[in-house]
Amino acid sequence: MCSKKAGVMKKKVLATAVALAVGLSVSVTSVASADQGRGKERISSFLSGLVSNGTLTQSQADAITKAAENAAAAAKTAMKEKHAAFDAVITSTLGISLDTLTTRLKAGESLATIAGDKKDALIAAMIVEINKQIDAALAAGKITTTQASAQKAKTTERVTNMVNKVKEFGKKGHGKGQRASTISFKAA
Repeated sequence: MCSKKAGVMKKKVLATAVALAVGLSVSVTSVASADQGRGKERISSFLSGLVSNGTLTQSQADAITKAAENAAAAAKTAMKEKHAAFDAVITSTLGISLDTLTTRLKAGESLATIAGDKKDALIAAMIVEINKQIDAALAAGKITTTQASAQKAKTTERVTNMVNKVKEFGKKGHGKGQRASTISFKAA
């Protein structure tokens, strides 16, 4: 009976370790440029301790590390796809190239200034894109209906603020290589 309880306990610890490792990996991905690999070191250190005390085997720790790396890579790819979608919406709405957009944003212009008389059209197009991403997250089961509704309720205000705000590239909070059209919504 004790052996069975110990096995159940190890499975619970393993499940917790996997969830923690994947959670750390995904959250670390969102700040990967600032992290410079420290998240992976933390996961490895955490798992090493579990291997040392016999809670996990080395092969289980390796599998967790691989799952965390795969989750991080998938999150990074999804983030790039969302950025590309926003880049396409912005550039097609304004009728300018991504290079022109990036150059003007880095020069200190806001999206509103760049858009000129197309500002309202830009805001509307960005709202449509964000709501599309929220709907995709809802359909994929990544967020609840309540979360989707709350995010959509804030979309117009957030987009309007973002369009009117001048980003300060090269300042603290914007890592090297930061894309000028980066949008930080929790849509999906």
